[in-house]
Amino acid sequence: MKSYDIAIIGAGWAGFNAALRADSLGLKIALIEESTLGGTCLNRGCIPTKFLVQTAKIFSQAKKANQYGLEIANPGVKFNETKQKKDIMVDALKNNLENLLKSKNSIDLIRARAKLLSRNEISLGDERISAKYILIASGSMPKELGNLRFNSQKILSSTEILNLENLPKNILIIGGGVIGCEFASIFSNLGIGVSIVEYMDRLLPAEDAEISRKLESIFKKRKINIQTKTDAKTIDLKDFDKVLLCTGRRPNTSGMGLEELHIIFEKERIITDEYMRTNIENIYAAGDCTSIKQLAHVATHQAIIAVENATAKKHTFDYRLIPNCIFTDPEIASVGMDEEIARECGIEINIDRFDFMGSGMARIMSEAEGFVKIISDKKTDKIIGASLIGPKVTELISTLTVAIKTQLTRKEVADTIFAHPTLSESISEALRRGVYGF
Repeated sequence: MKSYDIAIIGAGWAGFNAALRADSLGLKIALIEESTLGGTCLNRGCIPTKFLVQTAKIFSQAKKANQYGLEIANPGVKFNETKQKKDIMVDALKNNLENLLKSKNSIDLIRARAKLLSRNEISLGDERISAKYILIASGSMPKELGNLRFNSQKILSSTEILNLENLPKNILIIGGGVIGCEFASIFSNLGIGVSIVEYMDRLLPAEDAEISRKLESIFKKRKINIQTKTDAKTIDLKDFDKVLLCTGRRPNTSGMGLEELHIIFEKERIITDEYMRTNIENIYAAGDCTSIKQLAHVATHQAIIAVENATAKKHTFDYRLIPNCIFTDPEIASVGMDEEIARECGIEINIDRFDFMGSGMARIMSEAEGFVKIISDKKTDKIIGASLIGPKVTELISTLTVAIKTQLTRKEVADTIFAHPTLSESISEALRRGVYGF
């Protein structure tokens, strides 16, 4: 039986980066994956969906070319070719990951389904391995809803919809969260009739309420039919060519031997402490299987922290500093506290704003809908949160993440020189108006 310093179950974004960090620490690693490298993010999530976001964006811009004095006659969509190009891109990225792992002599990539036999032993079908430490990074999968079940024909998951080769005439999206709104934006920009049903009272219920209202207003201008406070059971599915069911994701933890080993989990998610350690001292978990925050960049940092803590370091994760990005059109991004949370915490706050209608670059791009909203503590002047909607805000949010991490005041950021004309100067514009009144 082969022995390792650490065995990592799952080679998604958490597991892959955990293996690289373990390699840099001089450990001998078993990286176990039953499916494909890159997990949900690369194969069924972040990367292929953002390819479709970009495809839809280009098509939408082509239809507006006359705003720039350009003539592009009758732009069309060959969606089967779009799918092929998406798949080629994903395969190229997977090959890069595979080649990187091959260059690491300390990492054994094992293609098998893993099951925990003890705190140190793992079954890999007909074989077994042992490891001093184990990291579970098994990811998540789309969740079905009551009697609504995926059938790969009409009712599709966020995974299955990526395999479409032809666009439907219309689509019903059940769930107005991040995934639902991103796909609504994609299909709307491609000229497809889109309807959204959301059980809560607004789209993106986890986001700043003002941001949610703004996105809903923009979607309605684009003829997207939105029904909030609506149970999907009341909708006649016969009226739609396709139905995308995206009401959340559930941890992929069944059949792994967690129950037999008495690892504590709740509603399928593995419970960890602040060091990403389970109730069994040498077994850690990271990424979507913990369901703390199902984001690829969170999974990466959780996994790195887990590996470092397994080697006697004591690092924790500061969940205040997670940038959240939604790739709708326009984009949405947030970090730290939003206005509502800050007020609920009893913090007296400043709210500094800048509307993209006042941005030269946003006007040049013909994407001037949206705003920057920055929250700061009135007592200390330190920035504690931000919510943005508008062009490229998924890039701008990193600046505000650094500002919160380094505890910068709004005056310090307002006094920082941002290049002109750029979208990023909207951050200093918002703060300068609040600090100096101009």
